[in-house]
This record gives sequence, C-alpha cells and structure tokens, in this order.
Amino acid sequence: MLRLFVRLVRRPLLPAVRLWRRNIQLRVVAATLLMSLAVVLSLGFVVIAQVSKGLLDAKEEAAQSQAAGGFAVAQEKANTPSTVDGPDATDNKVGRDASTWMNSLVKQLASGGQTAFEVVALGAGPGGQPDGQPGGPTVSGVKGARASGNVDPTASVPPQLRREVNHATGTFKTFSQIRYTAGAGDKAPEPALVVGKRLTDINGDPYDLYYLFPLTQEEESLNLIKVTIATAGVFVVVLLGAIAWLVVRQVVTPVRMAAGIAERLSAGRLQERMKVTGEDDIARLGEAFNKMAQNLQLKIQQLEDLSRMQRRFVSDVSHELRTPLTTVRMAADVIHDARVDFDPVTARSAELLAGQLDRFESLLADLLEISRFDAGAAALEAEPIDLREVVRRVIDGAEPLAEHKGTRIRVLGDTQPVIAEADSRRVERVLRNLVVNAVEHGEGRDVVVRLASAGGAVAVAVRDYGVGLKPGEATRVFNRFWRADPARARTTGGTGLGLSIAVEDARLHGGWLQAWGEPGGGSQFRLTLPRTADEPLRGSPIPLEPEDSRGNRARAAAEAAGSRTPPQAPPVPGRPDRSPIPTRSAVAGALPVPADPTALPGNGARVVARPADQAAADRAAADRAGAADQAAAQEDGAGGR
Repeated sequence: MLRLFVRLVRRPLLPAVRLWRRNIQLRVVAATLLMSLAVVLSLGFVVIAQVSKGLLDAKEEAAQSQAAGGFAVAQEKANTPSTVDGPDATDNKVGRDASTWMNSLVKQLASGGQTAFEVVALGAGPGGQPDGQPGGPTVSGVKGARASGNVDPTASVPPQLRREVNHATGTFKTFSQIRYTAGAGDKAPEPALVVGKRLTDINGDPYDLYYLFPLTQEEESLNLIKVTIATAGVFVVVLLGAIAWLVVRQVVTPVRMAAGIAERLSAGRLQERMKVTGEDDIARLGEAFNKMAQNLQLKIQQLEDLSRMQRRFVSDVSHELRTPLTTVRMAADVIHDARVDFDPVTARSAELLAGQLDRFESLLADLLEISRFDAGAAALEAEPIDLREVVRRVIDGAEPLAEHKGTRIRVLGDTQPVIAEADSRRVERVLRNLVVNAVEHGEGRDVVVRLASAGGAVAVAVRDYGVGLKPGEATRVFNRFWRADPARARTTGGTGLGLSIAVEDARLHGGWLQAWGEPGGGSQFRLTLPRTADEPLRGSPIPLEPEDSRGNRARAAAEAAGSRTPPQAPPVPGRPDRSPIPTRSAVAGALPVPADPTALPGNGARVVARPADQAAADRAAADRAGAADQAAAQEDGAGGR
C-alpha cells in the first residue's frame, strides 16, 4: 500500500520533474527568482526594522519632552497657593477644591495636545491591587481617576507601569493601547506610548499623572512603507526573472540548436549546420561546430567509400574465384578418386588437396556472408521454431567429430518446448559453430548443451571443459580470423570467420552471443534470442558463468563451511562416466534474471583469473587427463570404434 501510494503521488509529478531535469533555462530562472526573493525579503525586513526603530525613537524623544513639560506645569500649579474666600477657606481647599483642581488640571493639560495626546490622572488612595508578590507593596488605587477624550483610565494604563510609578521616583514609559469608554462609541483601541510620573496635588497628596501618545500616524507611515517595499520587491523579483530568462535564452538557444543538429548528425543527416551570426563566443562556438561537422562528414564519406570498395573487392574476389575453384575442384575430385593407383606420397597429396579445397570453398562462402553483413543486405526469415529440433540437427552433424575426439555431447533442458521466432538456418549455423568449437577445444571431455526459456527470452548455452579462455580473450574471440592459439592446428578445417558470422547472426535477431571462460576450466558460449521478433531483451534465462565454475564452487564451499555442512566434492571433468553435470537444470518457466551488465553482442564475457599455483595444478591435472584420454582413445580405436 505504501509503494502504491508513493507511485500515485509521484505519477502526476513525473512530467514536472522531467521538465525540470531537461530544461536548464527553467532551472536558472527559478534559481534566480528564489535568490532574488530571498534578497528582497532580507532587505525588506532590515529596512522595515530600521524605519520602525527610527519612528519609535523619534516618537519617544518627542513624547518624553512633551510629557516633561506637562509634568512641570502640573507640579507648578500644585505648588501655587490657591485663594478661597470665606471663613472656612482652609477646609474648603482640603475637602473640595482638590477634586475641582484635578478636573481643571486634566482639561487644561489635554487642551494643549488636541489629538496629539491624552491625559489621565489616577488619585492615590485605598483599594490598590497587589503586585503579585505575597506581602509586597500595592498599586495605587484608582480612586478619583480622571481622563480626557473619553479614555478609559484603568484599562489604558498598564498595571506594571502603575507599579513602577508608585514604587519609584522619576518618569516611566511603556507601550500599550488606548481604550475608550462607551461614551466614545465603537472607537477601536489604538497603540500608544504611555509616559507617567508620581506628583502631588494642591493638598500635598500624591497622585499619578500619565500622558498617552497615540501611535496611529507612525503605524500608518510604517504600513505605507511596508506596502511600498513589498510592491517594489515584487517588481524587482519579476524584473530579475525576466532579465535572467532573456540572458539565459541567448545562451541556451544556440546550445539547443547545437544539440538538435548533433542529433540529426548522429541520425545520418551529415549536411546539417548551425546558423552563425555575429562574432561573439557563441558565434565562434557555432563556427567550430560547423567545422567539426564538416570534417566528420568528410571522414565518414571517406570511410564509407573505403568500406564500400573493400566490400566490393571481397565480393568480386569471392565471385571471381568461384569459376577457377570449380575447375580446380573437378580436377581435384578426379585425382582424389584415382589416388588408389598412385604411390603413397602422391595419394597423400591428393587427399591434402581435396581437404584444402573444401576449406577454400568454406572460406569463400564465409567471405560472401560477411560481405552481406557489411553491406547491410542480410535478411532475416523469422518463423516460430523449436530450438530443440535445431539442437538435435546440430548434434547429429557433430557426432562424427565428437566420436573421433572421444567426446560425449549432453543436452539439458530439452524436456519442454523452447519456441522462438527466429531464422532456423542462421540459428543452426550459430549453434553448429559453438558445438564444433566446443568439441574441438574440449580435450575429449564432455560438452553440455543447455536450453532454457523464461519471460520473453530463450537461450542456448554450450559448455566445454577444455583449455578455456585466458583473461581478455573472451572479448576478442568474436573478432575475424582471431585464434586463441595460433600454433594450434584446425582439425576441422575452420576458416576463422565462424564466430564472427555467428555474432552477426545473433545481432540480426536482436539477440546476444556472449562468452565466458577460465584458463584450464573450460568455457561457455551463450546465445540469447527474444521469444518474439523485434522484442527487446531484458535478460537471459541462463547465467553467463556456469554453476560449476571455480568461482561458484568456491562460493558454495564458503557457504557450506559457514553452515557447518560438509561441501560436496566437485566433479572432475573427464570421460563420459565422469561427466560433470550441473546440479540444477534450466527448465522452461524459470524466473527471468536481470540483464547482464555488459550484455552486448560479443561483449560482457568474463574470464576468471587463477593464481599461479592453482594454474600449475590445473595444467598438471589437464596433462594427466589428456594422457588418459589418449590411452582410452587408442583402446577404443583398437576395439573398432
């Protein structure tokens, strides 16, 4: 369920991810926009912070100056003697004139500010609120609170500021909100700077006087600056994105043109060229690209002409040699038929002449076939065939050579049909080359032919236990006229083109022909074909390295030692009664294996190198086995085999 959920989430994003990976212009513009946005945001925050700090500092300085003047005026009025007529002037001053004086003071101080500030006076007296500390001092009560402009005095002055004013001398300030009473309608609270100080009234009693300076204008100015910076930032980001798009487009467009022209050149349209304008770096790049394309076109044409001449020469020579070869063949057949009347030396010469003429004819046929592949004239006549029938025909044809060599050919995996759409003639030619080579190089040991089918692929592997292949030879074994041992005689009259033609036949089917080998441990050639024509191969049902190789045996022994179970002794290649048959056969319906990392026709083969001591031991064992095989062959020959 988790994988299904991830797949469903990723599916809509795949087009965007593909566009992001393939479009460098999009990536550059997006990166430019992101970096520009980050820079604009950083600068905006810095500018807004600086402007806000400047506005608040200016407001605090002006507010403190104005509040200090108001505090001085209020204290001066309290210290000025008040004249009250009547015999009870002193009592009237204490009991009645303090309240009237306080109201008059608040109105007088507030009238000088108009809308610039509001004034709040809080009389000191009982009913204070505790400051939150057990047994601590109390906040001055709000008895006789007065305010201008319908300001709610108790809600507008923070309790913390009242504590500071009550418990210390001097001027104190803080930021708060001005809240209004019901008489002001639905007027919303406003941010403000509150400045307060403890003073005394005309009777000498303490009271708190507060100036409330609204910050509405500063807030409006700051909002205007924010909007201006945001608008300018958006325009800057968009402008930088447009500039990046235009600049990158000037660079990316020629690169895209060069990529498109390179693709068309690789497709064979060698006359394509870039359009060059100007004299800048891009123009020089275009000129260099055009010169390179022109030189490539010239070289390719020269190579094509040379290859065409070579193919024509090989084809003409092959055809022209057929007429004299036919005449020589007729004469050689007459001489060969009459060899019984010749002396032994002449008779042997007649036999050698007939054998070499057979090889000459095979060489001409192979050269003609190679010329067809080189010219691209080889045609595939695919039809559904059972590879078991092809293998049987190949084995029947190789039986005489196998009997002569003392080799037994074993077939595995032929219990189920192995059907594929292929050219029977070409597949038979490939398998004949593989089986004959295995018998010839098998040193008289068994040859195992394995068939398997899985998924959309079928495979035939030919395994021998002869001299094997040295490191690096598996990649050269499909080269034309290549021989592992130039001093080794060709007992079957091979031309040196068999594997080259075989790998071309495999490629024509859309399949693989690969080799594996180890010195003294034999080799294995694997032919893998698609089950259906034109179907791409994704793997082979038979591993390239056989299960009975030294590496696999060592790994199996290590696993057996790890599980504390005694490993089985590996079989020793030899005569038919000691045939090394793998423990697991490949049958149809097996699970497909992943493709080999170097699964290319003629490549991907691995050769297992051996230590020096192991190589010496293997050579000694091979010599002993060869001697035993020769003795057995002599006994079989004496017995009339």
